[in-house]
Amino acid sequence: MSELTENMPKKNPLSLQIDPKRFEPASEDEKAQQDVMHASTSFFRDGMRKLMKNPLAVASIITIVVIILMILIVPKVVPYGYDEIIRVNGSRDKTVTNLAPFQYSEKEQAAIAAGETIFPHIMGTDSLGRDYFVRVVEGAKVSLSVGLFASILVLIIGVIYGSISGYKGGRVDLIMMRIVDIIYSLPDVLIIILLSVVLNQTLDPNNPIVKALGTNMVAIFVVFGLLYWVSMARLVRGEILQIKNNEYILAAQAMGGKSGHIIRTHIIPNCISVIIITTALQIPSAIFTESFLSFMGMGVQAPMPSLGSLANSARQGLQSYPWQLIFPAVLIVLIVLAFNLLGDGLRDAFDPKLRR
Repeated sequence: MSELTENMPKKNPLSLQIDPKRFEPASEDEKAQQDVMHASTSFFRDGMRKLMKNPLAVASIITIVVIILMILIVPKVVPYGYDEIIRVNGSRDKTVTNLAPFQYSEKEQAAIAAGETIFPHIMGTDSLGRDYFVRVVEGAKVSLSVGLFASILVLIIGVIYGSISGYKGGRVDLIMMRIVDIIYSLPDVLIIILLSVVLNQTLDPNNPIVKALGTNMVAIFVVFGLLYWVSMARLVRGEILQIKNNEYILAAQAMGGKSGHIIRTHIIPNCISVIIITTALQIPSAIFTESFLSFMGMGVQAPMPSLGSLANSARQGLQSYPWQLIFPAVLIVLIVLAFNLLGDGLRDAFDPKLRR
């Protein structure tokens, strides 16, 4: 037996260890498996990673950031106020009205020829001789402020109301949802008109808030707080009805956890995707509503501008000065479109039902 083993051909030990197939390029299926087996991460971090892969959402974020930076920087750079009538050498210039973009009046041209430096009118001037670029930026600031304020109101009221209704259930849920149905059926524009009439007679006109915004704007804020939270409340209630019967909720209840603690620590974090998406989509809705009401003459009080009131004022000289309508209209479209696309991107990134 030993002679047979000695006479058998000996194999190279390296040939038994090296398999050429191991050095072949990985297939697409193997690459996909490696992509799935990534390191553990949090829900928010994973959602942001997917959001950054959405080119439309990234472009929307860049657009919103640019608009916000413009709102913050322009008032500090441009030497004109949004309600300031342009003066040259301390005297009012009557030829500075309705100038085209980057156009100077006769007095400004004479001052420039004399060696003075005049800041250019990037978007021209309006019918009263005010710099239009500053007014458009101020209008964007007002519209964004309204959208953010409305979204915060919707977030606070809707989450609290929907959480209580969905968690309590039974008769409490029935009564609270019938109240939501009644509020949902109220016409918001009619309520704003009625509130404007009532507040105009009851509010103190010397109040700094009323004096700055006007009764119409105060009425818009009141209506946002009274009516616009119902959609958020319905969505949060529906999510809680699905979550509250899970085992970890029943365990927290069995351990003696209070309702407020269970809602804050166990239920709301599991509804965060719906809350983020609804809040993001509420901002463009509020901006569009404010712009529409300002266009109809029920928005901010003059001389404070908004994008809707600027578009309304530009209608009178549409054929002669079309740029006065184009600039605020384009900015409204950019803001609303950017927030809508961002909301869609947040939905695709954070909604667990859409995840693969």
